[in-house]
Amino acid sequence: MSEDTEVSREPVVTPVRVVIGICLVAPFVAMLWVGSYTKTDPAFIGIPFFYWYQMAWVLISTLLTMTAYKLWQRDQRGRAAQSAAPSSPKGGESR
Repeated sequence: MSEDTEVSREPVVTPVRVVIGICLVAPFVAMLWVGSYTKTDPAFIGIPFFYWYQMAWVLISTLLTMTAYKLWQRDQRGRAAQSAAPSSPKGGESR
């Protein structure tokens, strides 16, 4: 195969990939920063803040992970389409 038709495997940083990274890192940062939620007030239906904050992050991290996955799929489809387009024969040329 010639070098023109090979797919580049170099890591590429795009805005979509930055958003994906933020979506995946945000729950870790939120849970590792314990000082931000080591309190009892405000209570939600009688549950101290410390507990409901963590349970809220279970739902939030599910949504963020799902968002990151959908963005990753879209990014990969775009890269596949982009790499397939230049290697197709033009104007009836045969190889």
